[in-house]
Amino acid sequence: MKQESGRSMIEMMGVLAIMGVITVGAIAAISSAMRLQKRNTVNDEVLQMVTQVRNLFGEYDDYSNINNATIFGAIGMSNKNPYGGMYEISVNPSNTRQFIVSINGLSQSDCEYFITKGWEGSIGYEMSGRTQSGASGNCNNANGQNIVQIIYGE
Repeated sequence: MKQESGRSMIEMMGVLAIMGVITVGAIAAISSAMRLQKRNTVNDEVLQMVTQVRNLFGEYDDYSNINNATIFGAIGMSNKNPYGGMYEISVNPSNTRQFIVSINGLSQSDCEYFITKGWEGSIGYEMSGRTQSGASGNCNNANGQNIVQIIYGE
């Protein structure tokens, strides 16, 4: 009798199925890591913007001279965020001793994350005894259309 060696089709399908499961897990892990990286980048950039705006306007009594068109050149950073949207910095119309940092172009889940995140130094966060996030916004728009606003100042 002649014996044949090799792999059967069933064995090959099993190997391919296992490789598929491993690949799906790897893709999920990479996706989660990329989402975390974007969130950390936004956090770092907002903190950098707040620090730079406070340094630039520290000698003034208010932030009424903030001009979004030139402020990013003055602080030396881009107004584009990792989500493909823009950052905006503007004076609070109800109190010129405060300025608003807006993060545009967010998905619903990222908008919800940034609204619930505690923004150190923001008006709402500090006035609530660090129990509320300090951010506001509406996360019910389509992905890429959501905006979060954080108010800083006195």
